[in-house]
Amino acid sequence: MTDAPKDAPRDDLGVYVHWPYCARICPYCDFNVVRDRGRTDEQVALADAIVADLVAQRALTGERRLLSIFLGGGTPSLMDPAQVARVIDTAKRLWSPAEDLEISLEANPTDAEAGRFAALAEAGVQRLSLGVQALDDVALKALGRNHDAGAARRAIAAATRAFPRLSVDLIYARPGQTDAAWRDELAEAIALGPEHISPYQLTIEPGTAFDRAVGRGALVVPDEDLAATLFETTQEVLEAAGFDAYEVSNHARGAAARSRHNLVYWRGVDYVGVGPGAHGRLGLADGRSATLARRAIKDYVAAVDATGVGFTRETLTAEEAAEERLVLGLRIDDGVAFAEMTPLGLSPDLPKVRDLVEAGLLADDPERLRATRAGRLVLDRLTGALAT
Repeated sequence: MTDAPKDAPRDDLGVYVHWPYCARICPYCDFNVVRDRGRTDEQVALADAIVADLVAQRALTGERRLLSIFLGGGTPSLMDPAQVARVIDTAKRLWSPAEDLEISLEANPTDAEAGRFAALAEAGVQRLSLGVQALDDVALKALGRNHDAGAARRAIAAATRAFPRLSVDLIYARPGQTDAAWRDELAEAIALGPEHISPYQLTIEPGTAFDRAVGRGALVVPDEDLAATLFETTQEVLEAAGFDAYEVSNHARGAAARSRHNLVYWRGVDYVGVGPGAHGRLGLADGRSATLARRAIKDYVAAVDATGVGFTRETLTAEEAAEERLVLGLRIDDGVAFAEMTPLGLSPDLPKVRDLVEAGLLADDPERLRATRAGRLVLDRLTGALAT
């Protein structure tokens, strides 16, 4: 895979497929997920609905060049590989695949899922995003994961054999985590050989089990100073090992290892979203549109059965579209072109932009808004200051 241009053509497209089933619901998760147990018939109906919804979305988008297909969730590695192949083949039939089309799928490193890797590769998956989260048994138990560190290591080895590309997800700023322990964990992850590592800072999302535990005082997360130290350690260790931080939480060994689908989001490329609760963004004749699929599985399937589509569509205002582009674009090293920020009144010479450049939070670039490393550390505050 080659790196996409900074501002991809508007006829490019990504496809996101949401598969909501999980063997276990993690206590920090606020995604649209359900327990996998005893839902075989429902899963067949959902796969049928996803395929039908893709067809409906093709009627909206018209002919496009297909850059990426991403199966996320949930745990799409629990999906029947034959259904994975069916979804992939449908998307490739509906849109024109790019020569370097990337097909990705999320998985957990359980021994059972690792046993399916060869079949998923045969179905067309090229890039695996593996939710390792930690390489420490105590931490994995605290995170509510259903694998141990040994299973994670075995899954990484199996994924390396099965897929051309592998990304490993890790969580830091965990309760009780020290900087020294995080350094050692990152070093081990690097030694296991993935070309892409995504370290995410643990966030306590409202309504999750972790949120309730923090409210009771049963869970204490690192304070802001330690979290900032862990962030800096992440950059330092991965950079020293040859990983470039092309996005706040994504590090790759070279441009070819970067996630094509994630760059679709961050560069403002159009994408179709199918499956319960999936979002999409499409540039259409009446403006940039946001699509949102019905969240409940039964409602999504029923809507597709009744009308042929499982989503609603809303046209964004120019200001809404520009603000979304700003929030996502500042996450990557490319940033976002000032030309796209006209609806927000942002320009290189605007006083608040110059103030943020002088504060070291924005790069001094007359063409693009780009966050510096210091700016990435306070990205929410930076985007808030620019958007108001």
